[in-house]
Amino acid sequence: MSTSRLIPLFAMVALTACGGGGGSDGPSYPPAPSFPPAPVSIPAAPATTCSDAGKAAAAASTATNTVCMLTTHGEIVLELYADKAPITVANFLQYVAAKRYDNTLYHRVVKGFVVQGGGYSGTWTHIPTYDPIALESDKGLSNVRGTVAMARLSGTNTKTATSEFFFNTVDNHACLDRAPTQANCDQNGYAVFGKVIAGLDTVDKINALAVDYYASPTVPTATFWVQQIK
Repeated sequence: MSTSRLIPLFAMVALTACGGGGGSDGPSYPPAPSFPPAPVSIPAAPATTCSDAGKAAAAASTATNTVCMLTTHGEIVLELYADKAPITVANFLQYVAAKRYDNTLYHRVVKGFVVQGGGYSGTWTHIPTYDPIALESDKGLSNVRGTVAMARLSGTNTKTATSEFFFNTVDNHACLDRAPTQANCDQNGYAVFGKVIAGLDTVDKINALAVDYYASPTVPTATFWVQQIK
């Protein structure tokens, strides 16, 4: 698997941060370290099922589907909007059922923007993926804080999302929604398909971690397992 799966949002961040002209008197930077980074050891999960509080949050949700994920920094419970993004939710649950998200890294963390995972094992091997899915960014769901959306390659080919997802840690609707109002953003948007209903503090903890050159947490950070609650 190529490193292109690191591109979907990173390229856009670089564009939105760019300034003016490119003279030759600017600072020089050291070469990028080789990719992939060294393999990391993912510790054993501290629990094997969702907590009672997590199950209660899932049960209280009016959404048809909910999932609970245990991460290095705590539990996250999501409600999924199959009524508005049926293709995307079915795809996500397919990976959950196959346990392909178990022991996967949060490989990209941008403070005040997103936490991205669902792609890589501790050996930096991309997990097996199903066929790319159609983009459902026009379903009335917005990339606001606490929502979860699918990562994809930017550009005109919108059918590139497979396994990777990201949490919006702030309100990103101006750039990540379809027909964005912010400059230099992908006009097709990114498909939201759920929201954190418990454990947003866990997402915030991950978003605050120190990261390396590739925006990966310097301390291995992973999802141990994901369970569908309903």
